[in-house]
Amino acid sequence: MFKEGCVFCGIVKKEINAKIVFEDNKILAFDDIKPQAPVHVVVMPKYHIDRLSHISDEHVNLAGRLVLAAKKIAGEKGIEDSGYRIVLNCGKEGGQEVFHLHLHLLGGRQLAWPPG
Repeated sequence: MFKEGCVFCGIVKKEINAKIVFEDNKILAFDDIKPQAPVHVVVMPKYHIDRLSHISDEHVNLAGRLVLAAKKIAGEKGIEDSGYRIVLNCGKEGGQEVFHLHLHLLGGRQLAWPPG
């Protein structure tokens, strides 16, 4: 369920402080400590999966829960109507820095395309 040394598992276990903005029995979300937009929230499962390429059919409900949590948070943060982006990085070359499956909810300003 948890991986020793994983910072996000530490946040789930409340061993590492984070500004939690959403939590239910499966998902936890917190404000990113290095925000790339006025709204930058990390949304993740409460149990450890290293990366997107490690999910399977059994995780289909989890993927939906992550997206629905991001939608709910976007509404609470006031960016649902103006627009937002959900980013899910996979692997080092995909930009993943913490190897615990998570997505980023970004908004509150005009976001550029293509991302970099």
